[in-house]
Amino acid sequence: MTQAERRIYLIKELLAEQPRYRGVAVPADSAGQKRLLRSLMNVRPPMLVGEGFLAVQDAYLQKELAQKGVTDYRSLAPISEGIYLWQGDITTLSCDAIVNAANSGMSGCYVPCHSCIDNCIHTYAGVQLRQECAAIMREQGHEEATGRAKLTGAYNLPCRYVLHTVGPIISGRLTKREENLLASCYRSCLELAERHNVKSIAFCCISTGEFRFPNDRAAEIAVRTVKEYQAEQNSGIQVIFNVFKDIDYEIYKNLLTAG
Repeated sequence: MTQAERRIYLIKELLAEQPRYRGVAVPADSAGQKRLLRSLMNVRPPMLVGEGFLAVQDAYLQKELAQKGVTDYRSLAPISEGIYLWQGDITTLSCDAIVNAANSGMSGCYVPCHSCIDNCIHTYAGVQLRQECAAIMREQGHEEATGRAKLTGAYNLPCRYVLHTVGPIISGRLTKREENLLASCYRSCLELAERHNVKSIAFCCISTGEFRFPNDRAAEIAVRTVKEYQAEQNSGIQVIFNVFKDIDYEIYKNLLTAG
């Protein structure tokens, strides 16, 4: 199959799953097809899917990843001992584990083509990730608490694991409690990672953006918490601070290179 043939196959299979999608036409252009495929994957509930679908999906996502290009964190220069700063798409970063800024439902973002990191990670990992997350949450029996974390496989991402953590949502003036909860996200991820023998972990900017935590204060808490953990635990875990926006890159660079 060509990449276009895989994409059309996946779209048709996803449309056929839901009677309400009868009559939805497959766009003729590749950009329209990609938007429709991502939208269908985003809204798809965590239900079983056939091995044939998974084989085509995995081949499609692996080809897409190869076209985007993978960055191995080991090719980066550390900004200080055990700490790296990298600006780019976290779904293309090769390391042991990446961190997903999840919501309390823990099964991904269901908004079609939303730009949040939760949506991106689930899109490019494949439908298996939502299935695993949903199974974990069914067993737990309640939503995930803010400041805690769960570990899953990474499927079609170029890492081994995804750590899903729920950061605080800021609705007014920032409080000490919310700052402590954000620090708990970083500690929970580090502790869970080391229990699974993770040697390198990439953190996104947890709780910023949609969750409205101030970028500069979030970065201060992230850097302080990681450095304290590494020192207190005598940990050799390699930490990559992954940023996407220029403003976050400058904030982290200033923090990490200051005296």
